[in-house]
Amino acid sequence: MAAETKMVKDGDPNYSDDNDEEENFSEDGDWGDWEAAEKDDDDGFESDFVCLFCDSRFVSSDSLFDHCRLSHGFDFHGARKALKLDFYASFKLINYIRSQVAENKCWSWGALGKCQLEAKDVNFPWDEEKYLKPFLQDDSLLYSFADDEEEEDEEEALDREDLIEDLRKLGDLSIVDDEAIGESSVSNNGKCKDVSLISNSDDRKQSCADGLVVVNGKGKEPSVCDGRLVGRNIRKVNENYFGSYSSFGIHREMISDKVRTEAYRDALLKNPSLMSGSVVMDVGCGTGILSLFAAQAGASRVVAVEASEKMAKVATKIAKDNKVFNDNEHNGVLEVANSMVEELEKSIKIQPHSVDVLVSEWMGYCLLYESMLTSVLYARDRWLKPGGAILPDTATMFVAGFGKGATSLPFWEDVYGFDMSSIGKEILEDTARIPIVDVVEERDLVTQPALLQSFDLATMKPDEVDFTATATLEPTESETEARLCHGVVLWFDTGFTDRFCKETPTVLSTSPYYTPPTHWAQTVLTFQEPISVAPATVLSGDDRQGAIGTKECPASSIQLRVSVARASEHRSIDVSLETTGVSSKGQKRRWPVQIFNL
Repeated sequence: MAAETKMVKDGDPNYSDDNDEEENFSEDGDWGDWEAAEKDDDDGFESDFVCLFCDSRFVSSDSLFDHCRLSHGFDFHGARKALKLDFYASFKLINYIRSQVAENKCWSWGALGKCQLEAKDVNFPWDEEKYLKPFLQDDSLLYSFADDEEEEDEEEALDREDLIEDLRKLGDLSIVDDEAIGESSVSNNGKCKDVSLISNSDDRKQSCADGLVVVNGKGKEPSVCDGRLVGRNIRKVNENYFGSYSSFGIHREMISDKVRTEAYRDALLKNPSLMSGSVVMDVGCGTGILSLFAAQAGASRVVAVEASEKMAKVATKIAKDNKVFNDNEHNGVLEVANSMVEELEKSIKIQPHSVDVLVSEWMGYCLLYESMLTSVLYARDRWLKPGGAILPDTATMFVAGFGKGATSLPFWEDVYGFDMSSIGKEILEDTARIPIVDVVEERDLVTQPALLQSFDLATMKPDEVDFTATATLEPTESETEARLCHGVVLWFDTGFTDRFCKETPTVLSTSPYYTPPTHWAQTVLTFQEPISVAPATVLSGDDRQGAIGTKECPASSIQLRVSVARASEHRSIDVSLETTGVSSKGQKRRWPVQIFNL
């Protein structure tokens, strides 16, 4: 399922829904308030840096840290090095110290610092996510503390300048705790309503307020996502989302997708031991095609849930036309509920845990776009019997590197004999900030595919929709020379496994290795600069010089760290991409973190 909402197609990153523009966000991507502040700062040398321990103010972070070291016995850079604190941990340390000093003016680092240096395998007291929220509003130190560090080894250094600039543009960090998430609405100047629709989790923290979204899974480092679009009214977003499915063109596209529709048809019609006499719920039924398959398969009751008022009426009419509708005048088995599944009890009579089979075509671009999976999991936990079937029951995300052929460069290099490659290069630069949904052909992949993340839909928790995963991309073994990897392509498979579909298990694949392509296509994330890769067999024995990932010194593999999380803008997702090139001798080079919003 993929609505015609804000999306990039065919290499045009400028296509978007006008309604999605943020009022206070300028065309060049900067905040007006920031620009005004910067202009004011230019008028004189203001002391913007406030000491961590007293009220002294300084004109630079260097002078502030010198003061802290000499007057308060706190060596910030020394502590970072000794405790091996990365950017995020250092960010949290500053906020932690400010919070402790605010509570106790006599608080000092001495005893705590010594304890932390001597302790091993002990969590720092500033590890909590709440310290990612600036304790001091407009704290200049948070955006400057890493500016003047000594240069690190090129292969190991993370480009902090770009990351800090991202933080400056994105604004403040904010965290909402578990208790707030559990409430049906959260008061934040009216900016975060119906938060329980975002996550039904009781055991994780998710931010839903101004600025950055910080996603943290158990045992994982926090990942920071672009939250500039928070403040939208979730109910309005839902109305627009469900309204977008009122177009018959979208439904024709989905039904015409044979890979999609026939996978569901086979799962429902070719597994009689599962379907015969079962109570079935179809979440997001649209035209009702899956509900019709379920009725045809011998279900005793089919509850088709559809939040779009228009499509609920259409599904009802289609069910009546096919003589499967059930009401006081019809003796079929299919009933249509015009409702969000979270509010289903307001529309029909249905007992909790009374459904045998839960079916839904919930997948969006990059699998998780539209955030419909959380509604399916809600339906599973509320309506499905213990041991009941969920279709599909598995979902798996894959990743591979793509080459020049998957970009628009070849087209612009020869336009009726004229060189227009400057256009292609400009488009490529834009796509390094914006994800593209397009069909990528197998021949344009330059690495082998790698597993990114797997979901067991029968057992997963709602908070596991957000995740951070790692993968290693190996160049295609058949290659005899180095090739440029311009970025990564993401796709997914969903499985109707023999756990429930005992007679005829099947797989719905959106892989570039699978033809024909589906309406989901693939999701393309473009690197800020291409990375030269070659199999280790090609590089073995060579004594290559130069930066890893360049033509002079190709990488033998690319290590990825990918975070996917529901964004502050309801039904959107944020994807952060961390890329590391590894040479045949094990040396590494890291590129700046990239953040994409879909």
